[in-house]
Amino acid sequence: MATFEGRHFSFALGRRTLVMGILNLTPDSFSDGGLYTDVPAALARARQIAAEGADILDVGGESTRPGHVPVSPEEELARLLPVLEGLAGFPIPVSVDTYHPEVARAALAAGAAIVNDVGGTLSPEMAAVVREAGAGWIVMHTGGGDASHPAEYPEGDVVTAVRHFFEESLAKAAARGIQASSLCFDPGIGFGKSHEENLRLLREVAAYRLPENALLVGASRKRVVGIASGETDPKKRLAGTLAAHTAAIAGGADILRVHDVAASVQAARMADAIYR
Repeated sequence: MATFEGRHFSFALGRRTLVMGILNLTPDSFSDGGLYTDVPAALARARQIAAEGADILDVGGESTRPGHVPVSPEEELARLLPVLEGLAGFPIPVSVDTYHPEVARAALAAGAAIVNDVGGTLSPEMAAVVREAGAGWIVMHTGGGDASHPAEYPEGDVVTAVRHFFEESLAKAAARGIQASSLCFDPGIGFGKSHEENLRLLREVAAYRLPENALLVGASRKRVVGIASGETDPKKRLAGTLAAHTAAIAGGADILRVHDVAASVQAARMADAIYR
């Protein structure tokens, strides 16, 4: 049976959908910016995420919303490290959401077990960090565009482009000494795709999921849900999010990245009962 594993964690794939709870330490994230910028609030939210049934905690120190202002690695670490230190002995694996190798290295040294890399490349620098730490590595497809200016795919087909990226990344990772079981892929819903392309990726998960690797899908509260549902307030997009993620589970998604953990866990268990 295929697994997603790294130091201190191992998840069997295909038995049930895993839920990754989001903890943003940023002042400017699109739906919860500013809520968890102080350490006590962040740690309280982390404990709540675990209590609500999440399998993984994803902690981020830089927003990646459309139009975000990048921060320096130093600022990112200033936000992350006090919280990671407070999470010592946390009952579920901690993932750090970053594309900076130096941030990933420090976060892994502080106790994180997974790098959630939204950089859209399989950089040699990040590969070295992951390999040396024995960490899990989530690699996202971005296509090089953003939500306002979607990428143009050479094949003219976003599903084919995403699958090719995953296959090429798997080969590059192997060449850089990364075990396949350490890798998880993410199609990057909302990153360099049009609305129609995002919908197609949610509908056709089975067409780009690699059989031996974990697949993470994250549509939580995103613009694709807002456009389809007509809901302009990201905090009110739970129902649409659950619909999108159920479609992803039907296609074989292994991990869902979510803001609303308790509702997402319940929906995932129901979808698992139907589809798995």
